[in-house]
Amino acid sequence: MSCCQGKNLTEENFKKLDEIIEKNKSRRGALIPVLHEAQELFGYLPYEVQKRIAEGLNIPMSEVYGVATFYTRFTLKPTGDHKISVCMGTACYVKGADKILDKLKELLKIDVGGTTEDGKFSIEATRCLGACGLAPVVVIDNTVYGKLAPEDIENILSRY
Repeated sequence: MSCCQGKNLTEENFKKLDEIIEKNKSRRGALIPVLHEAQELFGYLPYEVQKRIAEGLNIPMSEVYGVATFYTRFTLKPTGDHKISVCMGTACYVKGADKILDKLKELLKIDVGGTTEDGKFSIEATRCLGACGLAPVVVIDNTVYGKLAPEDIENILSRY
């Protein structure tokens, strides 16, 4: 079991989830807004949360799972307290994003899609983040770091 699994799966959060479902269930296209709010609440969308949503919205579990796995903004695994997104778009890749990503993996001892043992960081490789003029770009939480070199990464991580 991962360090982060279950940390937000409290009865209190499931009561909040029931309120979210109730607030949205008569709304057309309720599934995506409910999934967004559920992920905000739990940090990810584990099986138990998906099942509760399916039951609450009276839709098949397969539909909930299908939507949750189709959209890249949803995650079925716990993520770290700080989400690191490395842009792998063309401009960033050409300017060395792969080396930035390698440095992050080396320092954090995790791979893309992984979460550090202490639950502090997660890494994801993304498509274009729309900051091509700052290539290569890394976003940590909502902070953008641009024009990076691998040697910048350790200093940036130390801020967190």
